[in-house]
Amino acid sequence: MQSAQPLQPAKSVQAAKSELARTLGLFDSTMLVAGSMIGSGIFIVSAEMSRNVGSPGWLLASWIITGILTLTAALSYGELAAMMPRAGGQYVYLREAFSPMWGFLYGWTLFGVIQTGTIAAVGVAFARYLGVLWPVISEDRYLIAPIHVSSGYALSLSTAQLVAILVILFLTYTNTLGIHYGKRVQNVFTVAKIGSLLGLIGLGIFFGWNRTAVAGNFGDLWTPRGFTPIASGLTPETSFGLLVALCVAQTGSLFSADAWNNITFTAGEVRTPRRNVPLSLALGTAIVIGLYVLANVAYLVVLPFDKVQTAPLDRVASAMVGAVFPSAGAELMAIAIMISTFGCINGMVLAGARACFAMAKHNLFFRAAKNINKASVPGVALILQAVWTTILILPRTFNPATGKFGNLYGNLLDYVVSAALIFYILTIAAVFVLRQRRPNEERPYRAFGYPYVPALYIAGASVILILLFGYRTSTTVPGLVIVLIGVPVYFFLKRRVL
Repeated sequence: MQSAQPLQPAKSVQAAKSELARTLGLFDSTMLVAGSMIGSGIFIVSAEMSRNVGSPGWLLASWIITGILTLTAALSYGELAAMMPRAGGQYVYLREAFSPMWGFLYGWTLFGVIQTGTIAAVGVAFARYLGVLWPVISEDRYLIAPIHVSSGYALSLSTAQLVAILVILFLTYTNTLGIHYGKRVQNVFTVAKIGSLLGLIGLGIFFGWNRTAVAGNFGDLWTPRGFTPIASGLTPETSFGLLVALCVAQTGSLFSADAWNNITFTAGEVRTPRRNVPLSLALGTAIVIGLYVLANVAYLVVLPFDKVQTAPLDRVASAMVGAVFPSAGAELMAIAIMISTFGCINGMVLAGARACFAMAKHNLFFRAAKNINKASVPGVALILQAVWTTILILPRTFNPATGKFGNLYGNLLDYVVSAALIFYILTIAAVFVLRQRRPNEERPYRAFGYPYVPALYIAGASVILILLFGYRTSTTVPGLVIVLIGVPVYFFLKRRVL
């Protein structure tokens, strides 16, 4: 009669094995936020942004706008993270506020392009800068020469692609060994990259101060010059043209400041998550945005504005360091960016798999991805993420007119910048929705400045989104298509568990 009783402890043990271990403290969480944000973008995108907005003042204003939007979003996400401190983050918030389909569409886009495409891009960036120190690593040195599969696409394996794949596989492997390994790598490399950025800023302001550049840039902050028109007849010389230019410039700065939400994917492994996740969001984003604005100040006190706009291969940071140390600038910058990208890859590998794990628990991803390995991490989800990222690295785009190759993941990331913005807007809107639907639910942290601050983000991001759809149709519409393809996939998965 009592034979069922001994089975109860075994059931409890089995249930425990399906849960993630809470081992991340506040410092670890903050380093994950900051480390996932800082990749290679801050060293490059200011060149394109400066050509969009056409003046030093509006370049700095663009970064400040990005900072306001990012901090506003992070402070709003804190309420959702404190309410639902479990693995999956943004996927869970959209699922709970709107419907399982909206959560899936975000997870679909995250796994398909946003997370994996960014990991691929940062991996290849690591390889490119390794090539500065070791020239045999190059996208033009092939182990398997491009095999054309159509007029516009090819498959190849260059030494740079191979290095990117090996780095991603290595960091995936270390993360399968347990969260302790992942967080140690993240902490060490995030501290190192923050130090590198501080060194870059200090180098520019204290050693590279160029009186001519300072007088030209800060003595004439707002006059447009050297700009690239957004469209025929649309330039930053007019008020509307400037508004459009600022919105288009946000694609670079917002992408460089993205991935701050990765800590929400790992909320199931954060100690005292109702306190530490919101706090790490605020601290991490504030640190990075402050560094980004100061880095751009450093560029402008060393380089005349036209040199920022025309930096070789858009490598503004390299041009700045080269102006201070002509003989060793390229090598020093390559080392700094390799540190930055290595840590960024680790953070995104660690966090992204947790979103896949959460979807699998709802039967909306490969069934095996919900398994926890002996190290108490979602090992299968980590492996699946690495496999898809590797697949994204191999295809190349090809321009028959120029004979030049590009990278497929780069195009995909261009496409989903606007889609990611849609999901951010919806997630901030979830704060309002859940306040109405669940007014009595415990909220250890409430969104700062509610309802005005969250509404400010929704309004600002919506303006950017509308203008991107109006003036960057070739990249925004395909991104929307990628998201919508997920709708039939969702209904298929509802009926058949993989």
